Amino acid sequence: MVSIVMGSESDREIALKAVEVLDSNNVPYEVRVLSAHRDPKELEKYITETKSLVFIAVAGLAAHLPGFIASRTEKPVIGVPVSSKLGGLDALLSIVQMPSGVPVACVGIDNARNAAFLALRILKLLGR
Repeated sequence: MVSIVMGSESDREIALKAVEVLDSNNVPYEVRVLSAHRDPKELEKYITETKSLVFIAVAGLAAHLPGFIASRTEKPVIGVPVSSKLGGLDALLSIVQMPSGVPVACVGIDNARNAAFLALRILKLLGR
């Protein structure tokens, strides 16, 4: 299973691109709106309780969501930077500049489809 987490409802349009890919490949998923800033305790609880094997984190602006998730799990995390301010470059740089030991894969700005395709490859390696 894949978890698609977005920091706010305004990211849903991007997240739905990942949903389309997962649906077309019959891969189960969950979609949640949980902010690393506004809902940190609820997000942390979700991260530890979900049965998902891969996280897709859709985030704009400071894009803390992917790193927050990666700092609390050893499961793969794929960050999707969202174009908002600065054309998404701010989110992209936030996602790719994670500290050592807190890896987050990153796809192109607004490219949740590629995040889903990467999740499919990870699941395939895991035999799922």
